[in-house]
Formats: sequence, C-alpha cells, structure tokens
Amino acid sequence: MFFVISKLVGLVTTPSTAVFLLGLVGVLLLVFRKRRAMIALCVTSILLTFVFGITPLANVPLAILEDRFPQPVLTEAPTGVIMLGGPVDDDLSPARHTIVINDAAERVTETAALAVRYPQARIFLSGGSGHFGDPGANTESALTKRLLVDMGLPADRIEMEEKSRTTAENARYTVEAIKPKPGERWLLVTSASHMPRAVGTFRAVGFDVIPYPVDYRTFGLARLGAFPASVAEGFALVDGAAHEWIGLLGYWLTGKSAALFPHP
Repeated sequence: MFFVISKLVGLVTTPSTAVFLLGLVGVLLLVFRKRRAMIALCVTSILLTFVFGITPLANVPLAILEDRFPQPVLTEAPTGVIMLGGPVDDDLSPARHTIVINDAAERVTETAALAVRYPQARIFLSGGSGHFGDPGANTESALTKRLLVDMGLPADRIEMEEKSRTTAENARYTVEAIKPKPGERWLLVTSASHMPRAVGTFRAVGFDVIPYPVDYRTFGLARLGAFPASVAEGFALVDGAAHEWIGLLGYWLTGKSAALFPHP
C-alpha cells in the first residue's frame, strides 16, 4: 500500500506538473469569465517556469540534498558494498531485449569500480521492481547483476534481494539478508540526492552504513551560478528535488526514517 501511495503522491506533487496545471486552470477560467483569477494563475505559471526552468535557483533544492553527505575517506577496506536499485529500467529492458540504464548509471559503474578496488568486499544489490505487476526475472537487482557480470565481476560474488520496491524496503530486506555483524563496514552506494532518505531508512532498521554518494546533478551550494541548459533540465532538477524532500517528510512522519533530515 505504501508503494502505491508513494507513486500517487509523487505524481500529483511534481513541480513541472503543478506549474502546467496552474496555467491550464488559468486558461479554463476564461470560460467562466474570471479574468483576474485567470491572469493571476497564468502569470504565476509563467513566473515559476522562469524561476525553475531558466534561473540558477533550480539548482538550490537539489544541491542542499547532494551536499548533505560528503564522499567518505576510506582508510581501510569495507566489508561490503550495497548498491540500491534505480539505474536499470526493468520495464524497457525486457521490451528491448537488452539492459537499458538511465542517468543514474554511476551507481553501477562505481559499484563495479569498488568491487575491483576491494576484491574481498561483498557486493550486494537491493532492488525489486518499480512497476506494478509481477516483474518475473526482470527485477532491478537481476538486471544489474547481469550487467555487472558482463563488466567482468564473478556471478558468485554478487548477492542480492529482489523484493524491495521502496527505499524503506531496501533497508528492511537488505538488513534481513546481510545480517550485519558489529564492527563490519558497509558502503551504501546511491545517488547523492537520494542519500539522506536512504541513510535515514537504514538507520531506522539499525544498520549504520557508510554513505558513498554518486550520480551528482549540481555543482553544490558553493557554486550556484550554473544556468540550466534548457527549461526541461531546470524542471528535471526541481522535480528530482521535490521527490526527495517530500519523501523525507513522508518517511519521517510514518516512522520509516530515523530523522527528518539525516546528518553525517
């Protein structure tokens, strides 16, 4: 149920959709001759499109998330590496008979690099299907494992769980499968903007992982002068940030995260 609710909330709270609907409602008000309300909504829609789609302010919400957890300084080999699902499209991949990866592909490439750098470390993939229905053999973990094997990792070195569909389930099923022991050091690999919510859920189930953020989208708060290359790119930044900020609030309110905004 939480999976379905999270999908619906994400659909209706996407900034790009909300801004479009403001303009659409404004135009529809012409039918009812509500000229002032129409002008107010249309102007608001245009202004928000300018702010989020053209100005550097589009970077701010995501940059705050990405700067929350810095890259760790690894002074000793980790026990293992946990990679959260997300970079593999488990719907398009079987349709195209190949493994289709998206713009979060750095989760896979960095996990592969860590596996080579630390040959004794365990590699664990967490991710079921992000779609409704039975994914069969095409879970995110299964497809990612195939990709890592194609990149040269031994298949018997890769462990995984294929049941999780949310970040909270990532944490719950991972800790059940790994059963971490005191003193073990596990790296958590996921997108930098997703790291605060991921860390909060892992801490909530008693698993104190070492954040290893990847897949950056902004230059950070120290350099906010970068303009989006297009309106679409600006809204992509804001939509991604909104998804995470709303997720942080929802997870905290439902007890799925140990804190509203987890800190290092």
